[in-house]
Amino acid sequence: MTATPPDDAGHARYMYRLRVSKAAATSLEAEWARCRWVWNECVHQSKAAHHQSRSTGVKVARGPAQLDKMLTEARCRTAWLREGSSVPQQQVIRDFGKSRAKALKDIKDRLPMARRAGMPRVKKKHHSDPSLNYTRRGFRLKDGKLHLAGGVVVTVVWSRELPADPSSVRVYRDNLGHWYCSFVIAAPIEPLPATGSVIGIDWGVKEVATTTSDAHDLPHPEHGRKAAARLARYQRQMSRRERPKGKPQSRGYREAQRQAAKLHKKVARQRQDTARKWAKAVVADHDHIAVEDFRPKFLAKTTMARKAADAAIGATTAALVEMARKHGRDVRPVHPAHTTMDCAHCMTRAKHALPLGERTYTCTACGAVSPRDKNSARVMLVRAGLSPAGAEGIRPPEPLARVAA
Repeated sequence: MTATPPDDAGHARYMYRLRVSKAAATSLEAEWARCRWVWNECVHQSKAAHHQSRSTGVKVARGPAQLDKMLTEARCRTAWLREGSSVPQQQVIRDFGKSRAKALKDIKDRLPMARRAGMPRVKKKHHSDPSLNYTRRGFRLKDGKLHLAGGVVVTVVWSRELPADPSSVRVYRDNLGHWYCSFVIAAPIEPLPATGSVIGIDWGVKEVATTTSDAHDLPHPEHGRKAAARLARYQRQMSRRERPKGKPQSRGYREAQRQAAKLHKKVARQRQDTARKWAKAVVADHDHIAVEDFRPKFLAKTTMARKAADAAIGATTAALVEMARKHGRDVRPVHPAHTTMDCAHCMTRAKHALPLGERTYTCTACGAVSPRDKNSARVMLVRAGLSPAGAEGIRPPEPLARVAA
């Protein structure tokens, strides 16, 4: 499997498929039941502390330290909890603390409701897949197998070698019943030779990425549209076979549901593969990349929602940033405001915004005429300080300060 984008601490995740026996699966599911109980108890304790603080006016602390102490007490008096390893149970408290801290930060920053991370909620038994996190003291690799705390041994399908010793691993199961592990390691750097070239990238819907280099434009692959007919067929089968709420679903319903999930996963992997191959080509041929800091979430409320979702702009951006970091390239995000109104040659701003149907940009000041998206891609270069007005793909003579990687 491929590596996922690194986190803020400079680490990368390497994901592999697992071969899990029935005995190991039973042990992992039992471990998840304990961890799920710990998570739900954290949610209840957090809510109780909040209500107590509001009623008494005295702040009641329920942070990771207090929850760790409560977990220790619960393990002392509950044999069922002691049967499992303490490592994943403690990591559940850490995950809960991070989730709650993010939600409180968004509230403090007064973010709009649509952009806020919600407070942690209870994990229901039949609506949450197992996800167990083990730190270094809770697992080891031996003879190609993953040994987890509690005596659980699973076989790893090594599609590639780990570049370094992992610091932690997360074992989880997807909605198809497949088990995976995700190793966290220090993000390796594999520098590429300098090329002396720069590129500007503008995101879109008709074409996913329009660049200052015609050879690196990314057309819309339309993976979702090609799979739409088969997906509609499985969804119709689910609709016809669905039983009333409270009654177990038929085997035919579950099979149609599984086929729909498999198709969704296939499309997601196709999008990821297309994004990574394109990002690799861009990073290999350019030292500095000016990319539109585009937030595609608002497109979900427009008539272009389905095509924009199929374009997977967010996943493509993440793949580009991850690939650039891996190979030591410079990525500079550019604010998208007025990029379609500015002229890339003289930087004169048009008085009125161009309608979406007008695909050619004509500057009223210098008379320059160019495709709308190509002009926007050149504006990215100018705003990022990578190209003087009127130049294409030429690195400026003065040294460049590193803005983002």
